[in-house]
This record gives sequence, C-alpha cells and structure tokens, in this order.
Amino acid sequence: MAIRNPEIKYKELFINNEFVKAESGRTFPVFNPTTGDAICEVSEAGPEDVNKAVAAARKAFSNTAPWRTMDASERARLILKLSDLMERDLCYLASLDTLDNGKPFTESLCDLEYSIKTLRYYAGWCDKIQGSTIPCDGEFMCLTRREPLGVVGQIIPWNYPVMMLAWKWGPALATGCTIVLKSAELTPISSLYVGSLVKEAGFPPGVINIIPGMGPVAGHAIAHHQDIDKVAFTGSTAVGRKIMGAASESNLKRVTMELGGKSPLVVCSDCGDLDEAAELCHTAMFGNHGQNCCAGSRTFVHESIYDEFVKRAVKLAEERPVGDPFDEKTLLGPLVSQTQMERVLGYIEKGKSEGAKLECGGARLGSEGYFVSPTVFSNVTDDMTIAKEEIFGPVQVILKFSSMDEVIKRSNNTEYGLASGIITTNINKAIMYAQAVQAGSVWVNCYDVCLPQTPFGGYKQSGHGRELGKEGLDEYLETKTITIKVPSKLYHS
Repeated sequence: MAIRNPEIKYKELFINNEFVKAESGRTFPVFNPTTGDAICEVSEAGPEDVNKAVAAARKAFSNTAPWRTMDASERARLILKLSDLMERDLCYLASLDTLDNGKPFTESLCDLEYSIKTLRYYAGWCDKIQGSTIPCDGEFMCLTRREPLGVVGQIIPWNYPVMMLAWKWGPALATGCTIVLKSAELTPISSLYVGSLVKEAGFPPGVINIIPGMGPVAGHAIAHHQDIDKVAFTGSTAVGRKIMGAASESNLKRVTMELGGKSPLVVCSDCGDLDEAAELCHTAMFGNHGQNCCAGSRTFVHESIYDEFVKRAVKLAEERPVGDPFDEKTLLGPLVSQTQMERVLGYIEKGKSEGAKLECGGARLGSEGYFVSPTVFSNVTDDMTIAKEEIFGPVQVILKFSSMDEVIKRSNNTEYGLASGIITTNINKAIMYAQAVQAGSVWVNCYDVCLPQTPFGGYKQSGHGRELGKEGLDEYLETKTITIKVPSKLYHS
C-alpha cells in the first residue's frame, strides 16, 4: 500500500557504513514534482566527500579486508539479505520514488520488484565466475583468473532511482568490487534509505558508499579521480562525452555508459490486431512518462494503416489518466522537474513550428506541479527536430513508411542505437529487421522487455558496454593469465 507522506529517515551521505554530513556542511533541496514543494534538504557531496568515500572503498578492497577475503558464497548471502530487506520495505521504497520522481506508485512498485530480481540474479553468479585452462604451445600450463576490477564509481539518473542502483550494484558486488555511487540530485532519497539496508544486511564498512550531489561537482570528482578504477554511467550523451574525456585525462579508468536514444518502433501492415499494435506503441512511448532512454520515440507506421493507427493513438493518449501519482488509477504523473517540463514543452512548440500536426495534448496541465498532457504528433518527417532529438517526455511522434528497405534505412539514420522494435505477423520480416537494425535491443511484437538475464546497452552514441546478464559481469572483471613452466623431469630431494 502506498505511503502518501513517507517519513524521510536518511538525508546525509552514506560513507563507510555511517550517515555523515558533507564536509562543507552544504545541503540541497529535493522537490515533489506533483506540487513543486520542497520535500527535504539532503547533504550535498563535494570533492572532499568523494575522496572520503573512495578511501573507504579502497580500504574495503585491500587484500586483507573482509570483503576481499570473503567466500564468494558469503557475498551472495549478503546480496540476498539486502534484496530480502528491500522486499520487506517494498511499499516504503516505492513511495519514496513516487514522492520525488512523480512516477505512478504502481510503476514504482514494478521498478522495486524488478530491482530485487536483478540483485537476486547476480547473487547467483557470485560463486560461478570462473577462469579457464588453455592448451598452449610448449612445456607450459596456462590458466586464467577472473578478478574484481577494484573501486568503481557509479553515476545513476533520476528516471529509475532504485532500478538503476540495482543494475549497477548487482554485477559490481557479485564480482567483488567496491562502490562509490552518486545518486541523482533530483531523486536521492530512496538510494540513501537502501544504504541503511546495506548496513542492516551486514556488508562490511566501505563496500558501498552513497554520495548524493551535483553532477558538475561530485560527478566531476568521481570521473577524474585517480583512485577509481572504473566509472559506470547512465545519462545523457553530452555528459557521457565529458566522462570519457575525464577518464582519459586522469588514470585511463574503464568507462561503461548507457546513454540517450531515439528508438524506432515499426508497425507493419501485417501487424495483426491494429488496436493491440496501437496499445503496444502507446505503452512503449508513455510508460514512465516518456522519461525512458529506450522509449519507442519514433513510431513508424506503414502507409496503408497510417490514418487508422493515428486515430487509435490519439484516443489512447486522450484517455490516459493523468494526475496524482499516488492514486492507483493514475498512469501519467508529473515530469520530474520544472526544467524537464519546460524542455518537453519547448520540443512540442518546435514540432508545431516545423510543420508536424499536433493531434492532441501539447500543453501544461494545471498550475501546480509539472504535468504535461499526453501528446501525439502525426505527419512527422525525419528532418524535424522532434524526430531527431530525444524529447524525454510524453510525446508520441508518428512517421509514415512504405517499404521495409526504406524503414530499415530510416531506423538507422540516427546518431543513437539503444533499442528498437517491430510489430508484424511475418517472421521473415521480423528476422530481417532484427538483423539489419543498428540497436542493442530488438523487440519483436513486444517492447521494453528488459530482463535481469539479458544484456542491455547501445550501439553508436547510445553508449558502450553492457549491463544485465552474464555480459554485465565482464565490465567489472579483469582477466589475469598465469603461465606455469612444466618440468621435463621430476627432481627428488
């Protein structure tokens, strides 16, 4: 059951298993996007706090520290204990995410359940990370060890506060790394509460550190830090470029990134039930208010069904319940901030000025909070700004196509390559599109099905590296080759 006004229990940095104030004493406000009112003040991490967190993580990673000497099966037990505690406090955590993010409570619950599954999936990997023996030339025996990378800095976005935490923590903890996490300044309160569960679960001090703060300050310090071995980042392509630059300017730390997207979702003339296809595309775009990197934000519809599809899309958008995110009937709450609302409204104005047809929505709803009405554009062409740039809001952009060769080319005509989808009853067409599209994920007759067991990540400027699945472990591991000379004869004392 949702907790409409959850008590904010933890507002300070979590370093070395303790909640501490920022060295500077600075705090920043966290806002409720439903009302625009401040929720609380949270300690703001600066460079000196990053140094403290990294020092704690480095100490926890030392060869004699309990975390490094712990049995892999014991690491698994701790991760499972953490997931059990998150499940115990499921409704409270979901309420925190709804409070400062604005997503409907039902979506927050789904996020939490998925996060718990992700941690449990990676707990199962702890004692199954193996090297190999290699039949090499000469009188040698050769084997490899997979070893934890070290201290990892993790910078997460505001659109999935706990889920992004779980995506980052799961493989890092399973491999034996230690963590310095910067939560998003817009949505820090749930991650801080999970910090209290880390301590309750029994993790050794320094294994997980949580430092909310501003990207240009705390994020900058993490990216440039000489004693961080890797940065995992989810966010915008523009910030991703800065992090890569920082890695090259500092210690050449490893970087993995999941960045922006402008993902195509193709509706073929043989899509089957048009109502179901329209519903799938609607959910692909308006889920999480469109604040989703892999949202189906370019809806390509075959010319023979285009007009009928648009009618259905408009009806679905007009009927989508907008309002209080704690109301179980609500499917669309506020955008996360005034800045984000103004950004989305700016794109809507750009779409109108460039000649797209505004079918519905397109305006702010009410004067309180950051609500934007579900919006649908038709008659969109590839050269329009709304067809090229990531809007990150509840705006469906519907384009017309006539052939598979054409739509494949247009799908790939973007700097991004995060996700894609196709709706068709023709398996050959589905396979052809799946092989030809340049995207890290291809969904056939479904969309945004991200599972803990399957790798996720992007092509091109949507990032590099993979999260989730077995591939997610590789990003936190080093491979060490050990070569042993095999004696040609035995020596006896």
